[in-house]
Amino acid sequence: MEQITRRLFEMQDLKYRDFNAKLIPDTDKEKVIGVRSPQLKSLAKEMQKSGYWEEFLQELPHSYQEENVLHGYIIGSMKADISVVLNYLEVFLPYIENWAVCDVISPKIFKKYPEMVYDRIKVWLKSEHTYTVRFGVVSLLQFYLDEQFRPEMLDLVADIHREEYYINMAIAWYYSIALVKQYETALPLIESRTLAPWIQNKSIQKAVESYRISDEKKAYLRTLKIPSVRKK
Repeated sequence: MEQITRRLFEMQDLKYRDFNAKLIPDTDKEKVIGVRSPQLKSLAKEMQKSGYWEEFLQELPHSYQEENVLHGYIIGSMKADISVVLNYLEVFLPYIENWAVCDVISPKIFKKYPEMVYDRIKVWLKSEHTYTVRFGVVSLLQFYLDEQFRPEMLDLVADIHREEYYINMAIAWYYSIALVKQYETALPLIESRTLAPWIQNKSIQKAVESYRISDEKKAYLRTLKIPSVRKK
């Protein structure tokens, strides 16, 4: 929608655009307008109240990063039937091109339908699309490491064997939070050293950075890092 694009350019901050573009190096800088998150969230709420959000969600692909982020915010705050939310989400997922768009999508309604969403997550984790897989992992991290946690989820993530940096970083992030929230259950997997070395070490690195893990546990986790193999 042209009026939305015009609104976004009216909020443009060129210095912020230059900063933000560096965080998403895989995205063409020309596709980044430079609008801060609070402004995007405010616009998303305005669109939902005025009723023209639906037309915007149907116009894919978008041209700019901020349009995609706006799309993600709208889905994340939708109060429609869960099947409707999931439909909008699955239409959008293949169009996500970077982690910044992927990670802003956090549908609050997921908490009300953990079984249905979990079934979808298991499908997303097997996708060929990088950011659909990442979204699945991040969803497990956000919604399934507390009362909805199941030990099988640790293995579900461990079964992902991909080369993409942004998938593996999400996996390491997931295990680091699992070590914070579900230490006794997650620890045996780390002790087994069956994860890829980079994921194992990055998971431990991020976990020991948390103030929610005791110094004693941090010291032990450091002993579980896999030494890098030097090429001769």
